[in-house]
Amino acid sequence: MRVGLLGLGRIGAFHAMTLAAHPEVDELIVSDADEVRAKEVAGRVGALVGDAFQTDAVVVATPTSTHAELILRACEAGVPVFCEKPVAPTIEETARVLRAADRSGVLVHIGFQRRFDAGYAEARRALAGGELGDLHRVHMLTADPRPPAAEYIPLSGGIYRDCHIHDFDILRWVTGREVESVYATGANRGAAFFAEAGDVDTSAALLTLDDGTLVTLQGSRYNGAGYDVRMELAGTRRTLSVGLDERLPLASAEPGVAFPGGEPWPDFGARFEPAYVAEIGAFLASVRDGGPSLCGVRDALAALRVAEAAELSRRDGRPVRVAEIAQVTA
Repeated sequence: MRVGLLGLGRIGAFHAMTLAAHPEVDELIVSDADEVRAKEVAGRVGALVGDAFQTDAVVVATPTSTHAELILRACEAGVPVFCEKPVAPTIEETARVLRAADRSGVLVHIGFQRRFDAGYAEARRALAGGELGDLHRVHMLTADPRPPAAEYIPLSGGIYRDCHIHDFDILRWVTGREVESVYATGANRGAAFFAEAGDVDTSAALLTLDDGTLVTLQGSRYNGAGYDVRMELAGTRRTLSVGLDERLPLASAEPGVAFPGGEPWPDFGARFEPAYVAEIGAFLASVRDGGPSLCGVRDALAALRVAEAAELSRRDGRPVRVAEIAQVTA
């Protein structure tokens, strides 16, 4: 098939390599606002520079502010589309895209790559299969080794929308439950530009699922030991941990314990590279077979509602029911 790729920044360039090497892709057409970059990436992977919508499917890896309109354009053209998260910066605009996608019937896949990570997939299977027993509590952690660029923070939407939205999506996917309420907080322990943008660089939250399961969440933009992403599920029979491997950026204080002893993960790209490749492969398979989206706009909207509830909770200093967000935007 002929596949178009819009946006050739860090993640777009990675997708270009993945797509160019994929056996389903006969021809790759790339496009970027920076024409020099477009030609450089195209030459490196053996792609053409041109109209990415004159294809059988399109992958969108452009800046966040352009996502909604590009998805809408794909829906109008009847072209299956993969788009990196988020769909849009607001609930209202995301809901508008959802309505358009539903009307068009076009395949829309939103990039939440953790769904395609082997560890998370195994946790989902084990929980659904009863191996953990009754789930009583979950702990999640997303910690970056260094903060993003200062100029990015005012445009990011804040740590809960930008970073933890991945935790909210994977929580729903692994457990099969919805988040009922959130009690979130945050602190500024590093550079002043977080506070100046109304954001925090350190986060913590307590979430309650619709079956009463308690979930704790922590995050940091300053985890100097390395990139740390984990999910621990504790049931009545077994406790399972996603992310517990030799490259976990954690050291034991117990005498004689050397685990984990590997080189810590440097960033999200290295940690989730196989998941990104698997995700693109799953999208192409859905295009080929006419299958459903494995992560659609409705999923992205559900995760964004939890993120909005978390941000409101952090600002107001109170627990927030996700239904408050849903009622406002219904």
